[in-house]
Amino acid sequence: SLFIKAEVDYRKALEINPKSTDAMYNLANSLLMQQKANEAMEQFESVSKIEKDKDKLAQIYHNMGVILHVNKQYPQCIEAYKEALRNNPTDEETRYNLALAQKMLKDQQQNQQNQDQQQEQKPETNRVGHLKELITRLATRDDLPQKEKDITTIQSRNRQEVHKSQDKTQESRHMPEIRP
Repeated sequence: SLFIKAEVDYRKALEINPKSTDAMYNLANSLLMQQKANEAMEQFESVSKIEKDKDKLAQIYHNMGVILHVNKQYPQCIEAYKEALRNNPTDEETRYNLALAQKMLKDQQQNQQNQDQQQEQKPETNRVGHLKELITRLATRDDLPQKEKDITTIQSRNRQEVHKSQDKTQESRHMPEIRP
């Protein structure tokens, strides 16, 4: 592939000039395009320590933020985007990505808090077991209003599951892009 050849070429360039920040940055991007996010992150971290140009640093931290964002490491992602903005305060794409990551962190924390509260409220965490229990209760009761309440509970939970899967689909549409 083109990115494998680029990786080889940038590694050769680094053998000749190990301090070439351009070669390091481009190597990181070629690794990223090959789905080698961990290696790319290491390369971005290395180049961030020696690069002096603020615009290039902004791009480096932006791409580090993207990797962290995709891996849902929102606190670290937010810090990377902030560092990118410190180096280039006019970068609107990074500002957007920062706001998105902050929202996703808030949503993640809220979802965790909701899950924790649900765990505390019902010790039974086995959804299948709960549904079986409801079905058994439906089969053994003669009072129609209670049956309707149980059916409504099942329908409500199914709607919540559909909304959660739709939220995850929407979340994947808003993933930030890597800068070449």
